[in-house]
This record gives sequence, C-alpha cells and structure tokens, in this order.
Amino acid sequence: MKFDKYHISESIKENLSQLGFKRPTDIQFKSIPSIMKGEDVLAIAQTGTGKTAAFAIPVIDKIHKYKSSKRSFGIKCIVMVPTHELAFQIGEVFQKLARHTKVKTFSLYGGVEQDSQVKRLQDGIDILVATPGRMFDLISQGHIKLKSVDTLILDEADHMLDLGFIADIKDVKRRLTQKHQTLFFSATINKEIKKLAFSNVKSSAIRIQISLDDPVAKNVSHAVMFVEMDDKRFFLERFIADHPDSKILVFVRTRVRAERVAKAMGRAQIHSLTIHGEKDQHDRSDVMKRFKQGDSLILIATDVSARGIDIPDVDYVINYDLPDKQENYVHRVGRTGRGVKKGVAISFCSQSEKTQLDEIQHFLNKEIEVIKIGEKEYARIIDTPQEVISLKVLIDDNEAFLKERRRKNK
Repeated sequence: MKFDKYHISESIKENLSQLGFKRPTDIQFKSIPSIMKGEDVLAIAQTGTGKTAAFAIPVIDKIHKYKSSKRSFGIKCIVMVPTHELAFQIGEVFQKLARHTKVKTFSLYGGVEQDSQVKRLQDGIDILVATPGRMFDLISQGHIKLKSVDTLILDEADHMLDLGFIADIKDVKRRLTQKHQTLFFSATINKEIKKLAFSNVKSSAIRIQISLDDPVAKNVSHAVMFVEMDDKRFFLERFIADHPDSKILVFVRTRVRAERVAKAMGRAQIHSLTIHGEKDQHDRSDVMKRFKQGDSLILIATDVSARGIDIPDVDYVINYDLPDKQENYVHRVGRTGRGVKKGVAISFCSQSEKTQLDEIQHFLNKEIEVIKIGEKEYARIIDTPQEVISLKVLIDDNEAFLKERRRKNK
C-alpha cells in the first residue's frame, strides 16, 4: 500500500512524495492505523526504519484536520526526547511533514537562551518536541500550558525511562487534564522498562514489535575484528585511508577518548570532528551540521550521538570502543544503513573488551561475524599504517562471504 492511498491530507501526501517516501516501512504500516484510531501504542523497531514518521504522520494529520485556520490555541501534542540533538532532529522531521498544513511545530531544549523560545511559544504552536529539563523550567515559569494536550509521545522510550525520567513522565501525565493518547517508540526495550511503559498506557494499548529475532536492521552488515587497545589508532587510520571518500562515524567510550583519537588522526594528516557531552549546545549543533554537509567526512562521537540521530549517507560506523551498554551497540550501528540504503559497521574489540562483546552477542541472541587478520597483516598495519595493505580486502571479502551465505539461506 502506497502513502497516496492513505486517508491523510493531500498536503502531507505531497510532502511525503517530495521527501521520497512512497511506501510505508513495516513500523509505519503497523503503527499509523492504530494511532489514527486514537489507541495507545508501544512500538519497538530497529533503528533506521522510520519510527519518527510513524508517529509524526498521523499526529500532524489529526491536528491539521481538526484546525479551521493556522491560528494555534494551545499545544495539542508533546514529544518528549532524551537529548538536544534528538529534539532538533525530530523537530525538523515534523516541520518537513507539516509543510503547507495548518500545523505549527517547535523544538525546545536547554543549552540556549530561553527568551527567544518563550516568544515562539507565545506566538502559538500545536506540537512541542522537547527535552524534559527545559520543558519543566518553562512549565514552572508559566510559559507552557498543558490543558489542550491530547497526545503524549516518548521517543527513545527505554532511554527516557532508563535515565530516570519516569518521574517527569508521570508528572506530565498528571498535568494532562483531558483524555489523551500515549505513544512509546524505541529501538530496544528490556523487561523492566517494558513494565514501566505499560504502567503509563491504557490496558488496551497496542504493542507493535518488528523483527524480534534481530534488532539490527537488515540493511546493516556488521562484523568485529580483534585489535588490541593500543593498536586501534593504526587500524582506524588504515581504514580511513582505504575509504578516502566515505562518510565515517567513529564511536568511542568517553569524551577524553574522542579528543585523543582526533589528535592521533590529526598527526596522520586526517581531519576529523568530535562531538560529546562536554561541548556546549552551540558547538554540538555546529559539528553535526558540518558533518552532515560533508565539511569533514570523519566524526568521532560518544554515545550522546548514538540514539536516534539521523545523519544522511553515513557509509561506515566504526566502534573504536565497544559500548558499555549492550543495547547501545544496536543504536550505534543503526547510524548507517538507514531507510533503503545499505551500511557497514565494524567493531574493534580488544582483549579487555571481550566480556562486553559476549554481552552484546547475548543481547542480539547471535554471534557477530569475525573478520580474521593474519599475524603478518596485523604487524604491517601497525608498522606501516600508510602503506596500502589488505585491510579493505579483508572487509570486502567478509562482506562477500556474508552475502553469499544469505543467498544460500534464502
């Protein structure tokens, strides 16, 4: 079924067409009808499968059809998200899908001065995408009124609840004076968080779960190579040299590691950007913009950028360090292979990280393919990282092997 067959406004259909959306993804196909009916929904689907559009399309359509003019008389929908970057990104998706409709959207987050945000709220909006901290600041100051809200959405719901935002979520729900719809969306969720989620939706809530067997999207080929901690910089340097025109997102464990790796790449004449929680919001936004535009093809990030961030055309994800939380592996590798595009993720695993690798594989309920490196090849990468050697060949061979095995399995 194509989007032009859906009972949604023509303006939204036109926006979807201009954005290249012709058919709904699985999560969109299963979520949109239930949301349009006003049902509570708990949806779990792989990263890069279009979860934001799954709730944005029906919410925008509902508000557009309800309004008789472009004037706004109170916030109708709140989308709560865990990070500034996610608030900005989801706000952009809503704005693109709401173009030429009567719906006004706004993204609210901390790290910037609030006066301009207050003015925008006073002008009137229909959909507020917000991080909890700044939103509660402005609620307490009387700048945000919740009496008209009839839809509450939690994106990256497990992360919101895991970060301790459960009290904030319950506080918001207590303040919603009229009957409302609650939507939970995430790529991963565990049993404890699921209990908390179900305690905040109606007993009749619709549960939608896509690809139970593999939380990593089918468009992403992912593998691991065993590299000692002190040797990782040489392997990263070699990988970048092998893929000079590729957009590469490198994940590290801490902000100190991010800066150290960037300096190591700089000594090898490789320009890179870094993003982590110690940077202020303006710098983080500027870095993300520059990476998206291609000013630099290498971005070194902590997990502040692993959740939900949609960066177009990331060719490769490199897990320079394995994540401390196994579910973050899914979010990291999901930064590539988004939509209908293919992507590759490679993890460098040191001896000290093998426990983390075991935990990730247990979480995935499968073993991750290993790219084997011979002793001579390993030594040459460390001793002569600028020499053209076979690291790319090893990765390409592994990818060819996986494709052939998938073909045989079919």
